[in-house]
Amino acid sequence: MSIFNEVMPQYPMMPAAYRDIPTEEMERRVWEIKQKHGDALLIPGHHYQRDEVVQFADMTGDSLELARLSAQNTKARHIVFCGVHFMAETCDILTQPHQKVILPDMRAGCSMADMANMAQTEVAWRLLTEQVGDSILPLTYVNSTAEIKAFVGRHGGATVTSSNARQVISWALKQRKRILFLPDQHLGRNTAFQLGIPLDEMAVWDPYAQRLLTDRDAEDIRIILWKGHCSVHEKFTTAQIEETKRLDPEVRVIVHPECTHDVVIAADDAGSTKYIIDRINEAPPGSKWSVGTEMNLVRRLAAQHPEQQIVSLNPDLCPCLTMNRIDLPHLLWSLECIDRGEPTGIIQVPQAIAEDAKSALERMFEHV
Repeated sequence: MSIFNEVMPQYPMMPAAYRDIPTEEMERRVWEIKQKHGDALLIPGHHYQRDEVVQFADMTGDSLELARLSAQNTKARHIVFCGVHFMAETCDILTQPHQKVILPDMRAGCSMADMANMAQTEVAWRLLTEQVGDSILPLTYVNSTAEIKAFVGRHGGATVTSSNARQVISWALKQRKRILFLPDQHLGRNTAFQLGIPLDEMAVWDPYAQRLLTDRDAEDIRIILWKGHCSVHEKFTTAQIEETKRLDPEVRVIVHPECTHDVVIAADDAGSTKYIIDRINEAPPGSKWSVGTEMNLVRRLAAQHPEQQIVSLNPDLCPCLTMNRIDLPHLLWSLECIDRGEPTGIIQVPQAIAEDAKSALERMFEHV
């Protein structure tokens, strides 16, 4: 079941009238509320958010960076997190009890995070440990639900980001013979391959078939990859890279490690969202880039660097649909609910889950 189906019955929908408010009027009202509440209101904005929302962000970054920055801001009473559900959960886990984390549209979920739920994970853990014993350490990408983070924390594992996956996987393989990597198979595979682990020592766990997709003995597998993926980053292909290079050999192709392995290998460079931003920010005028990541970010980088040529590797790609659920009308509605003293869309991770999930997050911080 998706997070949309689980949470929507509990929360009111934005009144339709907000769609009819002129953009200039919405912007004016948002700025007024921000000024009125001052330091008591914090708006973090993920890199993939719409420009109409990012313009009001007090800081931008990836999901974990925003959660950590929010946790450092103890003055804010309301944190309106412009991202998706799992990001707001992480923010709630790391912030103080007196702070309310709010998601402007509760439909802003993540298809990747939804690809691993607790029932599936418990079954996978039982079946895998029956095959290989106590030799597995679980890791989860931060793009996962609080429950999955808590599962990993209870079993001695850690979370990872695309920026620090190499360090955390290296640490994990010193603790156990093999790892279970949730929920994005591509980040796990690409990172393990960079660390020198051959592809034939990796296998995908299919949560529906409830088995490892491999012809090899389970004892030969070191990296168990959950069968999950990012629906945006899977839209980039080697054919697109070949066409890009055919049209202009000088263009450098840079992609995110959530892309498939063949795309990462064929690209000129690959790295986290922050890595991509830093590489382009540091590039000289006249540089040419074809970027394999979310469209809102690519467009923003192109606007920020008119002295460079920056395009999407897939020009037909749509922005992330769930990220784009946070739009200007929802942001205004969320802020006006706060202003009336009736905040909606509050994210509250149960204490027991939060404690275990926080241990997974802290274990990551300790080893990077």
